[in-house]
Amino acid sequence: MATATSKAIKEFVFEWEGKDRNGKQVRGETRAVGENQVKASLRRQGVFPTKIKKRSMRSGKSIKPKDIAIFTRQLATMMKAGVPLLQSFDIVGRGNPNASVTKLLNDVRTDVETGTSLSAAFRKYPLYFNALYCNLVEAGEAAGILEALLDRLAVYMEKTEAIKSKIKSALMYPASVVVVAFVVVAVIMIFVIPAFKEVFKSFGADLPAPTLFVMAISEVFVAYWWLIFGGIGGGIYFFMQAWRRNIKMQRVMDRVLLKVPVFGVLIEKSCIARWTRTLSTMFAAGVPLVEALDSVGGASGNSLYADATEKIQQEVSTGTSLTAAMGNANLFPTMVLQMCAIGEESGSVDHMLGKAADFYEAEVDEMVAGLSSLMEPIIIVFLGGLIGGIVVSMYLPIFKLGQVV
Repeated sequence: MATATSKAIKEFVFEWEGKDRNGKQVRGETRAVGENQVKASLRRQGVFPTKIKKRSMRSGKSIKPKDIAIFTRQLATMMKAGVPLLQSFDIVGRGNPNASVTKLLNDVRTDVETGTSLSAAFRKYPLYFNALYCNLVEAGEAAGILEALLDRLAVYMEKTEAIKSKIKSALMYPASVVVVAFVVVAVIMIFVIPAFKEVFKSFGADLPAPTLFVMAISEVFVAYWWLIFGGIGGGIYFFMQAWRRNIKMQRVMDRVLLKVPVFGVLIEKSCIARWTRTLSTMFAAGVPLVEALDSVGGASGNSLYADATEKIQQEVSTGTSLTAAMGNANLFPTMVLQMCAIGEESGSVDHMLGKAADFYEAEVDEMVAGLSSLMEPIIIVFLGGLIGGIVVSMYLPIFKLGQVV
């Protein structure tokens, strides 16, 4: 039996202008294979096109969570203002500077236009719209409060992205300084120290131990600089790839990060803030507790909290209270447990968890600000001691020669 293979038909985005049956000037955009298909589609809609132009799609940047957060805020604002859903997609997609985001929104809009629900259209792109996002949109569609839930979802994503950026800025500062210090030391070892070595040979005297030590390190750098740079660069690359793709590696590193002095406390508070914020948002949307916990663990950004969330979900499904299940996990502070207990007693778990998230988000802000001011003198002392030690060790023979003279 012969099998036929068919290639995927490539579609383009066409911008058009024309007049409707009442003679009113209208404009918009349509995804189609060619201009003739656009004309036929418009005529079926009662639009007589006067101008059709294929949009040049630039190769866009990758789509980041921040782009989705901005889109969600814009869509929520449009819908709260009474703009129809399809028109909101048109406005947001056309105004986005990232061509990749524009294409994604056009694809989602096309699905919705053909009768697919908004949540089902989002579920086709799990790389950009996770289960939490789709579940909240689906709950909003079912309850007829899509605008309110999109607004709540936008707030959640904005706060989550803000915490992520603060954690990254706190960790990137010392990391970047260490990289710069290594490069500076490598340049000194490869180009500066050998020049001093040639001068010291003419002294004909024994060199101090610190000088000999620095010169020995310099010889290693000069002989094996390619191996040092390649080994460190390759090691960091393979380590990051293993961390990203290997589940066991992720669990080990998540445990280690939580125990790192100072930074471990910062990461722990950010995880608690994201965990409580996610569960609060799901509760407020009317999602049942057991179903809500499906999305909470992954949103925390730490495998320890994800594993703990699975156990909490199992205990809650068998009748255990949320507070007791969270207490059994031994990961949540007393304040969070007490606020959750008060919320369960008063029937306002979402409100109390939201307050806990606000508190820990403020704690993260204060810690990041404190770390920034604390790290500056520590880094100055570190760099001064490192570079100063190398300089002093190389000038010790000159000082001894001056004493002899």
